[in-house]
Amino acid sequence: MSGTNGIAGPPGLWSEARNAEGRVYYYNTQTKATQWTKPVELMSLAERALLDQPWKEYTAEGGRKYWYNAETKSSSWEMPEVYKNALAQSQPPNLPPAPAQQFVAGGAASFSSYPQQRDRDDYGERAGTDRQIGYGQNDVNGSRAPTFQAQSTDPDYSTFEEGEAAFIKLLRRANVQPDWTWEQTMRATIKDPQYRALKDPKDRKAAFEKYAVEVRLQEKDRAKERLAKLRADFGTMLKSHPEIKHYTRWKTARPIIERETIFRSTNDDTERRQLFEEYIIELKKSSIEREAITRKSAMDELVSILKGLDLEPYTRWSEAHSIIQSHERFSADNKFQTLSKSDILTAFENHIKSLERTFNDERQREKTTKARKERQNRDRFLDLLQELKAAGKVKAGTKWMNILPEIQADPRYGALLGQSGSTPLDLFWDLVEDEERALRLVRNDVYDVLEDKRFEITPKSTLPEFLDLMSTDRRTGPIPKDTLSLIFDRLLEKVMRRAEDDKHASERHQRRLIDALRSKIKHLDNPPVYASSSWESIRPQISNLEEYKALESDDLRRQAFDKVIRRLKEKEEDADKEREKDRGTKRDHREREKDRDRERERDRDVRNGHSERRREPKGRASRTPEPDAYEADRRKAMADRERQYRKSSTTGLSPPRERVERDRHERLSSRHAEGRLGGYDRDRRDREEERERLYRTRGDPRGSRDELDYGGGGRRRRGGDSDGESVGSRKRVRREKSEGVKRKSRTPPPPVKEEVAVHSGSEEGEMVEEE
Repeated sequence: MSGTNGIAGPPGLWSEARNAEGRVYYYNTQTKATQWTKPVELMSLAERALLDQPWKEYTAEGGRKYWYNAETKSSSWEMPEVYKNALAQSQPPNLPPAPAQQFVAGGAASFSSYPQQRDRDDYGERAGTDRQIGYGQNDVNGSRAPTFQAQSTDPDYSTFEEGEAAFIKLLRRANVQPDWTWEQTMRATIKDPQYRALKDPKDRKAAFEKYAVEVRLQEKDRAKERLAKLRADFGTMLKSHPEIKHYTRWKTARPIIERETIFRSTNDDTERRQLFEEYIIELKKSSIEREAITRKSAMDELVSILKGLDLEPYTRWSEAHSIIQSHERFSADNKFQTLSKSDILTAFENHIKSLERTFNDERQREKTTKARKERQNRDRFLDLLQELKAAGKVKAGTKWMNILPEIQADPRYGALLGQSGSTPLDLFWDLVEDEERALRLVRNDVYDVLEDKRFEITPKSTLPEFLDLMSTDRRTGPIPKDTLSLIFDRLLEKVMRRAEDDKHASERHQRRLIDALRSKIKHLDNPPVYASSSWESIRPQISNLEEYKALESDDLRRQAFDKVIRRLKEKEEDADKEREKDRGTKRDHREREKDRDRERERDRDVRNGHSERRREPKGRASRTPEPDAYEADRRKAMADRERQYRKSSTTGLSPPRERVERDRHERLSSRHAEGRLGGYDRDRRDREEERERLYRTRGDPRGSRDELDYGGGGRRRRGGDSDGESVGSRKRVRREKSEGVKRKSRTPPPPVKEEVAVHSGSEEGEMVEEE
């Protein structure tokens, strides 16, 4: 690897490289190691001389160099003398110029160890040098000169920093602008020898970019300084005009200040307006600060006024506002005019909150005092319970009713009544639960002794036996007899309860077995069981069943058989009752049929003109019925209607006699009941009948042609024997009848509509006109 500044280093194991960001690092080709610091093998003589020096050279942000002592931690802008001496000793002696390179036409040339890869800048430099030294020129005969000599004029610097500084100085001397491109910079500086102060074109471009950044920063700093000086002078000028307030606009202030010298010191009107706006913003800030100070002073004094007023925590704002407005201090001082109504309201709310806080603190103290007193009462009652416990009156299993007479007259019990929190009963149960908990610990020892001694508590066990057993063991010997007695009572109670449960379970199991056997007996079919069957006749059939063998005694088996027989007899009794009920129903049905026949007879008599004679008191003669003058006409009309119906009917059959009789009976029943109905019930019945008639008409298009209406069809009757019927109405009936016959002969009527005709009326043979 080549050394620095043309001095060859040792056969190189280190090579220089750059990362993606352009930073230089060093790579050992043998050990494959990398490092940021420059190896000694690649250092120049100056760098090796300065390697052991404590002073190191650095560059500040502005590009200025300074030296830092790593031992003393001190820095200096001037180069230290020690650093200068070491640098002077490292300079190599002046060597004679290197012999010119010999070039032979058509032969190979030997060059110095320059890097083989060069960019376009190196090629341009080499081409320029060739032109200066006449390399490649032809003689008069057109043949190339055999040999020439060239002398290198490139500057040589000991360190990279010095070469970079010389290159930047060249850029400044060439007046390179920061907005130039690198190509423009090369065209302006490439002919200067200092252009080659940096050998690598990448280093030259990096130095140019660094120079452009520094120049931009300097220009920006100069612009800031100029703007700061102009801002100060502009502000001084504006302050000299008191007529300019914080609410003054630029178009109003410009005529006032445009004759000032400072105003004309800059030609940028946007810059002038910006400085004016900044001054106005400062005026606004100062005005706001003064108003805030005045407002704060007024708020503080208003708070003092509110404290002097006699206000309660529940005082309303409407009342307080009038009191504040009428206060002499508030109305006399003008600084209160700066306060808005919301400011006064805020001060009032804060004052009320402080009053509420004081009030709540007082109530909290009272509450705390009350809670402390209640706690002391509970503690005294607990002491009373402890005394009763020490006396043996309170223990596990003690009832409240047992100790209430003992504590009822004690003042500690009376003081606890009526207060919040735990009641005397709650505290008592807490103590009893503690005793129960302690008893459970002792009870476990008792259980262990019973298990070890193989002693079982039975309903026949006695307390002396239990106490003797417990006294023989050291674990239960110290236990008091009262405690052991209580444990024995509970164990005995548990045994009795378990025995009772076993008894109930046995009875349930026995009932299930009896029901199972009863089900088998009930479903016997060869032969089946009857109510008259006996136990001796059924027993051989069921003796081999599992259900029979599961029952232990014949009484239980006989009990299952008795249940089956009892149920069969109950079913026979129920069947007899049903038959009696059916016979009674049939008898009632026959009676109703007889009544219906009698009603039919009366209906027939009425229809024939023989009205039913009214019953009169004895001793009075009945009145003879008057003769009916229209009887013959009614009979003739009925015959005509029957004949007409038979002709128009599709079947040619008259309505069944049973249906006619049933309809007559229903109409008679309805007429008898009509006299007992009220007006509302009668109207509802009429509406229901009309709805039923319309429904039947829609369901059967022929309507009422299929059967004659013998009395219940028409609602409006115009009887032939009525005194109010006129001759015109009878003529209208005949005319409508004749028109209906003509229409029938011409075109058949629609199936839904019914032609106008005369139907039979009520049971009295009245004529009814259907509309």
